[in-house]
Amino acid sequence: HVQLVESGGGSVQAGGSLRLSCAVSRHTASRACMGWFRQSPGKAREGIAAFRDGTAFYRDSVKGRFTVSLDAAANTFHLQMNSVKPEDTAMYYCALDFGPCTTGGAWWRSSASLYHFWGQGTQVTVS
Repeated sequence: HVQLVESGGGSVQAGGSLRLSCAVSRHTASRACMGWFRQSPGKAREGIAAFRDGTAFYRDSVKGRFTVSLDAAANTFHLQMNSVKPEDTAMYYCALDFGPCTTGGAWWRSSASLYHFWGQGTQVTVS
């Protein structure tokens, strides 16, 4: 069983930065796709980024502003959020599933239904 523990949420002003972290209980980085999702009240959970083997995928709305990285020694994934906007306000979740993040082409694992393990979520509020 894999456990994910998130940290780093909070309140930030528009244009500012925030870094979210997701600690993974087992050393799975070499064989897992790590996803980042967010959900606003009344909206569906949307995939915003995924990462595996040094390759990252991003939703267009965050591309160029958000960056996913892995601290392999700490088995922790990070989501660096820069130039944040009020519309980035949401509950943010990390998720993990074994297997590739992509099977090729433009498709990447951005659907919540494709991930089995989830963090507890952390709130990000941009004002």
